[in-house]
Amino acid sequence: MSVTLADQDKITLWTAAWGAVSLMSAAGAAGSAHKAGTEGSTALTSATGLVGHVLARKPKGAKLEGKSVAALADQVLPALTAAMSLLRQQDPAEADNFRRTVLVAVHAATRPQEGEPSPTVAEMARKITETLDVASAAPGTGEADNGVAVPEAAAGQDRPELQKIMQEMVDSGFVGVTLRVRDERGEWVGSAGVGELGGTEEPPTDGHFRIGSNTKTFTATVVLQLVAEGRIELDTPVAGYLPEFGLDRRITVRMLLQHTSGVFNFTGDHYPEYVPGIVYQGREWVEGRFTTYRPEELVRLALSKPARFEPGADWSYSNTNYVLARLVVERVTGRSLGEEMRRLILGPLGLSGTVVPDTSTDVPAPHPHAYYRYEEDGQEKVADVTRQNPSWISTGGDMISTTADLATFIAALVGGRLLPAGLLAEMFTPEPKAGYGLGVFVQDTPGGGKVITHNGGITGHAGLMYSTPDGGRTLTASLNYVDDADLSMGQAFQKATQRLVQEVFGGGQAAN
Repeated sequence: MSVTLADQDKITLWTAAWGAVSLMSAAGAAGSAHKAGTEGSTALTSATGLVGHVLARKPKGAKLEGKSVAALADQVLPALTAAMSLLRQQDPAEADNFRRTVLVAVHAATRPQEGEPSPTVAEMARKITETLDVASAAPGTGEADNGVAVPEAAAGQDRPELQKIMQEMVDSGFVGVTLRVRDERGEWVGSAGVGELGGTEEPPTDGHFRIGSNTKTFTATVVLQLVAEGRIELDTPVAGYLPEFGLDRRITVRMLLQHTSGVFNFTGDHYPEYVPGIVYQGREWVEGRFTTYRPEELVRLALSKPARFEPGADWSYSNTNYVLARLVVERVTGRSLGEEMRRLILGPLGLSGTVVPDTSTDVPAPHPHAYYRYEEDGQEKVADVTRQNPSWISTGGDMISTTADLATFIAALVGGRLLPAGLLAEMFTPEPKAGYGLGVFVQDTPGGGKVITHNGGITGHAGLMYSTPDGGRTLTASLNYVDDADLSMGQAFQKATQRLVQEVFGGGQAAN
């Protein structure tokens, strides 16, 4: 069977194969980038047939240089799927040859590493293999080697309906939006708007951003993993772990994770009148945004205020609950939450773009910029607040991630890769008032299904994270915008998320 490849097709094949080796090299395979590249390159240049001819010479326009692991993964994984698809349509034998060639190269790049591969190396190798296995299904027939059904041309889909919603979000006032959807059609990534006010470039699709209260899902998962290890008990009084605060002994670890403790929210709460907490708005916050707060300080501020209700008697969202959860983790392990997060989640899943910053002020590059609007001497001013010390929110919402890492995390969580089935069921059992489980919301979708979700926003950055209960469909997004004390983007945020959920999880046709 003859195969005809356009110049762009050759770029796709070359990018996919050489990109896989570059990805392993960037991840640290073989103990060094040079050794990984050398071993993987040898395997690729030994390829035969059409694949060997295409891979022997770099096509004009193929670019892989100087990219991070996350950026390479964003480029290479869709290219692998597209390469398999175009070869299968013309010559299945060449598709199989291509698949074998890439897997041999990945193995060659990893093999010289002494001992077990690092978590990032193992995760990148898994993603490459999984992508090839899914794409190896015959076009339109459904089943790949791992049993995942995929339609013809699973990647690189044109999704004008998603691009339209993103543009509407920008038109409603957001500076920039990046969206990532993984479903039966493959993975789609797009962006709209700009990454920086006054700029012309769209937000980077592999950009880092502050994920706000999505931090709570990560933290709850760590707590439940320690429950699985027998080091924390869900229904044990928190005071037993943290006696120094004089907490009501009826407050349990479960109540912290489910926001039913009644503890005052240190960022402000309602009784029903508003009672302020720590300064996190206005000119005073902008000028003091590099101040360091310790979690114990935030807890003591919260406990100086009356409780909202008796423990377990109601539901009220409180950042204090998750700062207390952080302190429980650190007390029982003797290590920081960041260290436990890396041991239990970030390392095993290869989430190289996710950071637990504590007091660090920087967001890793590339990133969209976050802004805050405030008034000074009667004049409106806008400050770039991308750099800030997030200790003021602590585990209530301080983490940094990427849309790719959020998608991998939520799919792994719901898929049972992080927690045993019994604890996962408890995590996803919502209390009746707000539908909040243990660190996640469980929401009905317009199409009659359910999604596991948590969203978050923090002074000009916001993150969306949704998944079906089986992990087969995920939506993650990054938003950058101009925040202010009035939370004036709140209504647009709610409307936009509803439209996206309708489109991705409710059968499309999002309402105008």
